[in-house]
Amino acid sequence: MHLLAFDTSTDTLSIAVQRGETVWEHSAPGGAQASTTLIPAIRALMAQAGLGFDALDAVVFGRGPGSFTGLRTACAVAQGLAFGARGGRGVPVLPVDTLLAVAEQARAEHGCTRVVAVLDARMNEVYSAPFTWQQANPAAGAGAGQWTVPDDFHLVAPESLAVPAGWTVAGNALAAYGPRLAPGAPDALHVHALPTAAALLRLAPALLGAGGAVPADAALPRYIRDKVAQTTAEREAAKRAAADAAATATPPTASS
Repeated sequence: MHLLAFDTSTDTLSIAVQRGETVWEHSAPGGAQASTTLIPAIRALMAQAGLGFDALDAVVFGRGPGSFTGLRTACAVAQGLAFGARGGRGVPVLPVDTLLAVAEQARAEHGCTRVVAVLDARMNEVYSAPFTWQQANPAAGAGAGQWTVPDDFHLVAPESLAVPAGWTVAGNALAAYGPRLAPGAPDALHVHALPTAAALLRLAPALLGAGGAVPADAALPRYIRDKVAQTTAEREAAKRAAADAAATATPPTASS
């Protein structure tokens, strides 16, 4: 399977390309600059992998929650690339929850199987959700299994974060809030984990198999905190990102 995945929901831009069994990764500072750096970085990594946009089977992106500007950028680029791929015939888009990607990264890096995934939401709040890993038959290997995903994600003050006994807190919120984060669970293990593009790729097969892919025009960010409106600059940045992505994917490039 040939996949392109990226996430711009945090201050770190993360991109990964899968060609068969091989994965190429790239990370860089994200934030507001991601709207201008994402597409050139995607082009460079695709070239490194020797993969053309016409060879992609799907485009995977972190849909949120996270930075409003980052989510809009990722969604717009995913839509543009998916529309333009395969000579304009297009490929599906797989939107993936960023908190699920945090849990998966914590499992891959630290072996965590019961995770309260937490991302800094700014404004003295955090996004959070609990995830449990169900291991498959041991003969299938350590990475074989699936995550149990809750119906709802939460937006809470860091002091109000609930952590069951024996669970791990994973994400980027500890760096922002320190001892203010989950003071009711002083013995909880905290690990740093981000919604990396590599985590998105590991999650993709199960999500694609479950019918999680959508047409490009149906791909949407997942917001937890309401925001009244985009600024003019945000709207223009999203439009430029989508147009640049479509132009990037449409011309024939390297073969698979």
